[in-house]
Amino acid sequence: MPNLNKVMLIGRLTRDPDLRYAANGLGICKLGLAVNRSWHDKSGEKRREETTFIDVDAFGKQAETLGQYLQKGKSVYVEGRLKLDSWEDKQTGQKRTKLGVALESFQFIDGGGESSGVTPRSQDNALAPSESTASASGDDDIPF
Repeated sequence: MPNLNKVMLIGRLTRDPDLRYAANGLGICKLGLAVNRSWHDKSGEKRREETTFIDVDAFGKQAETLGQYLQKGKSVYVEGRLKLDSWEDKQTGQKRTKLGVALESFQFIDGGGESSGVTPRSQDNALAPSESTASASGDDDIPF
């Protein structure tokens, strides 16, 4: 039987991205995402709303980009897969589990990236490698 584990979300960050690096140099970025759902009750008179809070983990270059350009309150589109983390609570000894999303791809919704006028959070790595090589070739190099 075939299986499918795919998640697509659009939401706002509940906190600034937490970018850290593993011992092997791999970037790991943890995001908190709030996704809203609204509807009208059965009578159609009262509007209801619920918010779901989701933890998203990104790895590698994507993690570094998210950590550099996003901040609390910004919207982002995320594609990924559900993952179940389990561990033993050190204080109580009980087994704990948490359902989250492992990011596979993303897209900035509002204010993400250089083209929209947002400046990076970290100035020491202001441009991604592809952007720095593109901006390094000036108009003087164009043959026409």
